[in-house]
Amino acid sequence: MIHPAVKNWPLAKRKNALKQRASILQKIRQFFHGRGFLEVETPYRIPAPAPESHIDPMPSGQWFLHPSPELCMKRMLAAGFEKIFQICHCWREGERGSLHIPEFTLLEWYRVGVDYMELMEECEALIQALALGLEIGDFLTYRGHQIFLGSPWERMTVEDAYRRYSGISTKEAFQQDLFDEVMVREIEPRLGTERPTFLYDYPSERRSLARLKKEDPSVAERFELYLGGLEIANGFSELIDPEEQRKVFQWEMEVRQSMGKKMYPMPEKFLDELQTMPPSAGIALGVDRLVMVFLNAERIDEVVAFTPEEL
Repeated sequence: MIHPAVKNWPLAKRKNALKQRASILQKIRQFFHGRGFLEVETPYRIPAPAPESHIDPMPSGQWFLHPSPELCMKRMLAAGFEKIFQICHCWREGERGSLHIPEFTLLEWYRVGVDYMELMEECEALIQALALGLEIGDFLTYRGHQIFLGSPWERMTVEDAYRRYSGISTKEAFQQDLFDEVMVREIEPRLGTERPTFLYDYPSERRSLARLKKEDPSVAERFELYLGGLEIANGFSELIDPEEQRKVFQWEMEVRQSMGKKMYPMPEKFLDELQTMPPSAGIALGVDRLVMVFLNAERIDEVVAFTPEEL
């Protein structure tokens, strides 16, 4: 019971949630250690982030607080590391809302010799293991949905999702400059409401750092995982061609410039070492959001110790 004299009541009432969060983090580490992964730590402060039009890194002097540890972790793959994971804080400017916070926690893991399909299977196994360890059972309740966690999970291409839920193709969505709007308004709320959903094969325009599909280069080998309409993770088969990756970065910078956003230096060391990176796949999973789902929390504020407004 909380003593009535406690002044910081918002923090005090999160005690049970933070205990459960700590248990989830412990079980995540147990899962990866049990599979032979090496837990790594990379610098939070970097000279150049990956140029992406929709992400604004937070400045730290002349450098930046990383929005993701991906560049450093991929350099580790290029240096011979084969199975690595990291749980770390990341920063992105201008992100605040019921599902967003400027300083948040990511779980990222990378494996050599696998593709995005195999990574989906591992992601599924991770969340099922966490549910078992937390004694949740086969069903998860989130946002009023009863989500069945048993295999197999739903897999749906982005193209199929657009045609099913919006009535237009991805090509038409891009032509009308409605891709992101339709995704947020009409598609995402319907994903993962009965069982977790992997949305995969993103249009090449949304490839990020993913490689294009050999059989169909109009799409990238990228997926996102949804639970109860909430995006939990983003993963892909890695693009390991440095020249192609440079072109993607340059295109993203041009988009940023057209939007009047800040320009960033090119991550030259990453691009230089990319040529020795073996075929791999990697994924970023939002820890705060995962805890929200397991605890059936409405706001991210409920599962972190401090919000920016409380500091």
